[in-house]
Amino acid sequence: MARSPALLLLLSLGLCCTGAQGQRNTMEARFLNRNMKHPQEGQPLELECMPFNIDNGVSWIRQDKDGKLHFIVYISPLSRTAFPRNERTSSQFEGSKQGSSFRLVVKNFRAQDQGTYFCIANINQMLYFSSGQPAFFPATTTAAPTTAAATTQSSHVNKDICMPSSEPGTSGENILNLYCEIFIWAPLAGVCLVLLVALIVTIVLCQKTRRRRCRCKRPPNGKPGAKPCVPTRHI
Repeated sequence: MARSPALLLLLSLGLCCTGAQGQRNTMEARFLNRNMKHPQEGQPLELECMPFNIDNGVSWIRQDKDGKLHFIVYISPLSRTAFPRNERTSSQFEGSKQGSSFRLVVKNFRAQDQGTYFCIANINQMLYFSSGQPAFFPATTTAAPTTAAATTQSSHVNKDICMPSSEPGTSGENILNLYCEIFIWAPLAGVCLVLLVALIVTIVLCQKTRRRRCRCKRPPNGKPGAKPCVPTRHI
């Protein structure tokens, strides 16, 4: 039992050392400009990788929106670069080692360059990944049009329907003139038709009323106040 405190002390020291080593074996990828939030289209973008061991090379990769990984460049401890297909240079990227950081420069940031950037180091046959640095354009929001604006626009459209065209003789002007004539003459024709129907109905009703008033009984023998003649009977 006397050895138990010693064993506990050794285990505690081992755990502390392991935790400290785990904290030291961290890598960070970040914007070189710490105040930057989003990259700008058409502008260069500078990133840096801070590994815990600068004696090993670092590789830069990008993860796009679909989750696919794209290799960009490998930077050696002597600041030598190797791009895809073992190219030494690239028209879009630059890589270098400056002090304790491995830097990546996107010369002309485009929409296809958006994604999350990581750096990877192979140390003692183990791969160490850095934290990811998102690099996306700022989200743009468009304001919805108001009802008043829509009403104003529709009123302008209605006013412009009957405006003459600046080029006389065109088919567009003929169509507009036809629309204007329809808008003007159609209501007038409707009003005239209603008035004509009303006039016909009035005439018919007046004729029926007049006939009813003229149907009176006439006196016998065609004279007013005369008594009817009784024929004489022969006995």
